Amino acid sequence: MLTPCQLKQIAELVHREVVPATGCTEPAAVALTVAYAASLLEDRAQLSRVEVLLSANMLKNALGVGIPGTSMFGIPIAIALGVILARPEKQLELLDCFSCEELQHAKELVDSGLITIGLKEGEGIDKLYVEALLEDTAGHCARAVLCRTHTGLTELELDGVPQRASRQSVETEREGSPCPEQGTDIRLDFDLVYEYSLTGPIEDMDFIYEAAQQNKRASEYSLGHSCGHQLGKMMQSDLGKQFFGDTVLAQMLTYTSSACDARMDGAPVTVMSNSGSGNQGISSMLPVLTFAEHQGASREEATRALMLSSLIVIYIKQQLGRLSCLCGMVVSGVGTACALTYLLGGTRDQAIGAIKNMIGNVAGMICDGAKPSCSLKASTGVGSAMIAALLSMQGQVVTGNEGIVDEDIDRCISNLAELGREGMALTDQHVLKIMTSKKAKAAAH
Repeated sequence: MLTPCQLKQIAELVHREVVPATGCTEPAAVALTVAYAASLLEDRAQLSRVEVLLSANMLKNALGVGIPGTSMFGIPIAIALGVILARPEKQLELLDCFSCEELQHAKELVDSGLITIGLKEGEGIDKLYVEALLEDTAGHCARAVLCRTHTGLTELELDGVPQRASRQSVETEREGSPCPEQGTDIRLDFDLVYEYSLTGPIEDMDFIYEAAQQNKRASEYSLGHSCGHQLGKMMQSDLGKQFFGDTVLAQMLTYTSSACDARMDGAPVTVMSNSGSGNQGISSMLPVLTFAEHQGASREEATRALMLSSLIVIYIKQQLGRLSCLCGMVVSGVGTACALTYLLGGTRDQAIGAIKNMIGNVAGMICDGAKPSCSLKASTGVGSAMIAALLSMQGQVVTGNEGIVDEDIDRCISNLAELGREGMALTDQHVLKIMTSKKAKAAAH
């Protein structure tokens, strides 16, 4: 049985990891870092330098994604909006609202040539790292550093003097916890995740149901507009119905891919993210919510399934890290497979079997940056999760003799995380090299 301290810690952990985000979280984090620095300067109209240094993974994930409300893609406009808006208290919702005049000022800043973007290199640079340096014509210099998490402000300086942010990063807000582990996140394992999700106080989980509804609204927006590659709309078209029908799987693919289509295309929608990724939040909740509604599950059953999926994602990301070469749709697909098995009436062992089936299938899918085609990878994760769950319900499970799957479920998940964190590191470098060389060639022409 979980202790009161464990119940409190897990509830607090989920609330910290499942948060609203407008636009892709990587450019949003870039804009946020710049906004912290810009908020320290009195006259932002007289800038002489705007320099942003990014880790390789941040650069990769922010290169080709749409920025909400701009009809533009990539890092420069995100930086410019961070300067113009300068409202870091909005955190990852910084880009949710700005005027036409503010957007015009941001575009002018992009065109001015003042913005430079570089790669932060050296020993010990975290995969999630953003450094912003802003100077004005009076000689004042503001500097902000965000590291490890998408809102994790670690340094803030004006003319070399440390400053206190108007709002501390959400990762540092730990006051009021009576637990001895105050200030640290509880380290999850499968037993903690499963027991909390199925037996924890339902009143502490209700927000996850509302979070899923928020993500569903993003899907509905997308289906009413032309966003990204329009995968969701294709699923609903005559051609899609001819080959996919109107099955629950088709609906799961529709809603999940539609929300990703909107978000990656820069539509003005806010979604509930998971572990710093909006797509992980979308793809760990929407297929589960859609399936629960189709099955006629009660609100409590749907809520517990959503919590199970979401917590599995958080558990894996604790070991994998915020950014890696392993596509987040693999991670959310693992959570979805486990939750679908629960909704099918499966046992704990069958839920474990679904996870093993998922890891035995799509463990190698790479992340090649945030972009509109992420909706395609989301559909791969959802379809694979359904197969994994149904196979497990039939007693068919990938064994510990096959590939990276281990008989022990925690070891199995650890293997997946190790593969993405360390084994795919060289692949990550090659992906970035290919992506940046394409940008250089395009600029040359």
